[in-house]
Amino acid sequence: MTHYDVVINGGGMAGAVLALGLSRLRRADGSALRIAVIEAVAPDADTHPGFDARSIALAGHSRELLEQLGLWSQLAGLTTPITHIQVSDQGHLGQVNISADDYPVPALGYVVELHPLGQLLYRHLQQSDTIELLCPARIQTLMQQNEHVMLTLNSGRQLTATLLVAADGNRSVVRQQLGLPSRRLDYRQSAIIANVQGAQPHGGRAFERFTREGPIALLPMGEGRCSLVWCASTERAEQLMTMDDDAFLRQLQQEFGYRLGRLQRTGRRHCYPLTLDELERPWHHRVVLIGNAAHLLHPIAGQGFNLGLRDVAALVESVGQALKAEQDIGSYPVLSGYGQARQPDQAAIVGLTTALALLFSNDNPALAVGRNLGLMAMAASGTFKDKLAWRAMGKR
Repeated sequence: MTHYDVVINGGGMAGAVLALGLSRLRRADGSALRIAVIEAVAPDADTHPGFDARSIALAGHSRELLEQLGLWSQLAGLTTPITHIQVSDQGHLGQVNISADDYPVPALGYVVELHPLGQLLYRHLQQSDTIELLCPARIQTLMQQNEHVMLTLNSGRQLTATLLVAADGNRSVVRQQLGLPSRRLDYRQSAIIANVQGAQPHGGRAFERFTREGPIALLPMGEGRCSLVWCASTERAEQLMTMDDDAFLRQLQQEFGYRLGRLQRTGRRHCYPLTLDELERPWHHRVVLIGNAAHLLHPIAGQGFNLGLRDVAALVESVGQALKAEQDIGSYPVLSGYGQARQPDQAAIVGLTTALALLFSNDNPALAVGRNLGLMAMAASGTFKDKLAWRAMGKR
């Protein structure tokens, strides 16, 4: 039986970044933590669910966190900066334009493709002297004990961990094994994800377009492409997925308009159901859940990955402080301190995304007028627009 200081279940973005962040910590005697990452699919494989064809928008604050963890310098070459954000409501005049030039920042955010990101993080995991990558492997059973968590893998191998971190997504095996209760809300929507290209260059612009059924977001990428996230009713999304590329682009053009000129190309489409799934308490005896394992959000505000990265940074900080104080890193005082520190941010983001999803995915005429007036007021008020900009950059 092998003992580790930290076992992380899940080698997607949250799990990999956490492992690399923890690998930089040292005990009072200068020794490093012994870390294991359990992953069912190699993070550089085309089939990895956490590193598929999607792109994510990293807030400016997420860049700062990645810099602190020593990861940004190699990640920067994979990103496309967002220099402008335009928010509009279909069929109404209200519109908000935000520019990085109005704030002391080089960019409002950064778009990164998940697949090359997964390859980069996987290489770092393999090259680390303090991280053991157990792949392919799955947790078969787990048992919480006073001094550690005991794990049995599908291979029959047994491990113990002072601290177990679940970074295994919204279908978390750790969550299922522990039977943790959560608050769940079905938005009755699905998100269509694809890469598209218009006749006009995006110029670093990101767009969020609210329609009767849900928001359409287009994020700037390399080679003139944009990452599309189109949220619609489940029935409508199923119809869109059955269309050929030309018909799909015509429908998108009708909903989005000509801000990028005529839409010319689309890549392979993927479709994901949208739900809110939030744990009541994402920490327990010797176990912490982070990222989508703790809180699965609607993509309307683009906050899910950024919230998960803040979980990672806070957990690295909590473990680092515990090591300096020579405390048990899996003890209840350490984990409850982490959980209580994260609760306000998590609650605020969950509340924000839920409210936006319900407000901007509703074709009620009164709500449509209200949100249009809200966008017009925000455009006219520097204070409101500033709040939106700072939130987009991950500032609170």
